[in-house]
Amino acid sequence: MKILGIGVDIVQNKRIKKLAKNKLFLKRTFSKKEIEFSKKNFDKICYYSKRFAAKEALVKSLGTGFRFNLNFKDIEILNDKFGKPYYYISSKIDRMITKRFKIKKFDLLLSIADEKDYSVAFTILQKK
Repeated sequence: MKILGIGVDIVQNKRIKKLAKNKLFLKRTFSKKEIEFSKKNFDKICYYSKRFAAKEALVKSLGTGFRFNLNFKDIEILNDKFGKPYYYISSKIDRMITKRFKIKKFDLLLSIADEKDYSVAFTILQKK
């Protein structure tokens, strides 16, 4: 497997705490599933901070940033039955990656973590 891109992002949790007071920020940044799942989470700010960082890390791994009509809601972070986070690969993300890197199959690997003041995410985009 060949690594096509890596991305990392760190977020100060108090920044997201301020932004999350605005419901429009949540609606513009997170999917309905992400917002729904946050309700089951004890620490909503860290939950949102980690996902925000993960979305930033993904666009860094692509090398594009938020361009080409890509926005935060196009990137969705879910959890498997064991709680491991993963990127839900929408058709838009799939088309963008396959076109940009001229590949048919790929993996997106994600690791997220938080500490009292910060949340961090690391992404690897690799060709299968």
